[in-house]
Amino acid sequence: MLKKLRKFIYDRIMYYVNAIVGFGVFPGMPFLEVRRTKLLNLLALPCIPFMAFFAILNLIQGRYLLSALNLTTTLGSAMVLLLHHYRRYLWARLALIVTSSIVFTFTGFVYHNGSEYFLFNIMIIIVLVYDNKWVITISCLALIAAFLGIVYFPQHIPGLTPVPEGRVWINAVIALVFPMVGLTFFKYIQTDYQKEIEAQQQSLQNMNKDKEKLFSIVAHDIRSPLATLEVLLDMFLKGEYPEKDMQEAAQVLHEKVSQLGGSLDNILRWSTRSMKGIQSAPEIFPLLPLMTEVLYFFRLSLLQKNITVDMQVPESLTLYADRDQVSVILRNFLSNALKFSYAGGRVTIETHAVQDKVSIAFHDQGTGMTPKQVNELFSYNQHPEYGTNGERGTGLGLVLCREFAQQNGGSITVDSLPGKGTSLTILLPAHGPHEEEEEHFN
Repeated sequence: MLKKLRKFIYDRIMYYVNAIVGFGVFPGMPFLEVRRTKLLNLLALPCIPFMAFFAILNLIQGRYLLSALNLTTTLGSAMVLLLHHYRRYLWARLALIVTSSIVFTFTGFVYHNGSEYFLFNIMIIIVLVYDNKWVITISCLALIAAFLGIVYFPQHIPGLTPVPEGRVWINAVIALVFPMVGLTFFKYIQTDYQKEIEAQQQSLQNMNKDKEKLFSIVAHDIRSPLATLEVLLDMFLKGEYPEKDMQEAAQVLHEKVSQLGGSLDNILRWSTRSMKGIQSAPEIFPLLPLMTEVLYFFRLSLLQKNITVDMQVPESLTLYADRDQVSVILRNFLSNALKFSYAGGRVTIETHAVQDKVSIAFHDQGTGMTPKQVNELFSYNQHPEYGTNGERGTGLGLVLCREFAQQNGGSITVDSLPGKGTSLTILLPAHGPHEEEEEHFN
């Protein structure tokens, strides 16, 4: 409990500190400008009450010139915040650096109040907020020269009341503490942004993986129609089609082009929705129309291998999932069943209600797989096998199917025996969460 309380207090303090130090920071600012603006705020904000206090104290004690100089420093620090508010960042730097340098140098020479130690703060600011090497070098050399002049060539002006020795020690301590606080907070900002950069890199890697998945889906959905088109056009060029079959071939070409257009439309719609990464958009939809679309997609492949499909899907059966992703899964399942089925074989599609989920199983009587092949089926290290007619896959289809099934709250199981066939089964939710709550309530 005490640990949580300390963490809460620390988080609240850091929240308010960030809010104050972030004055003048706007969305879309470059990373370096944000850091520099926060650093100047961190050094300028404490100077306002600190210098205002000494301006009043010196005025009361009769040091009118020093009081005026303290007031000048106070106004210069306040000017930094005002210029940051109006996004005049370069002028803000000049206001703080020039004003502070002149005032601290003069008061150090004349009053010997320890203000020369504040010149180190100004050097740190110059190094951190400027990139030009000549500006940094010349400015720092000038400040070092001013510091050495104050220490070794102090001036005494008659009529000016010197400050007490205790004030000198206070100024020296504060001047030396400021760099520690500033650099610590600067490091905190750097660490915070480093974490943000790492998170962005991770997000970019995830988006690259999603891009690879989309490419594999495009290849998977378009490869089969393009292969058929290539074969038919090759036969046209070689004159292997008789005149009476031209009409039928034209119909086949038309169907394949329609399939390609439909696939591209689906993929473009999906990729637009997935610009920030592949995400599931679950909805309730009937399974039978989707299954019919999938079967039509492979109609020519079924005819070419003379494979019969026995589909057992009730009209009332619904799923709660992302329809496009389920379509990819079903197409992959049927594609694999056809690829490894022998000519004249049979593929059975069965559905069953399992409590609040729906089981969809694809059974084929094809080549089957060994236990080792089954274990490697959902691995990126798998080696794709050739189908019964020499069909070649990418080996990525079922990997995507598993990821899509998991995103939709489902799972995939595989049963296979060499020479006996394979069964691929996916389990998906039948209802949305709200419907389940209503059913439970009723």
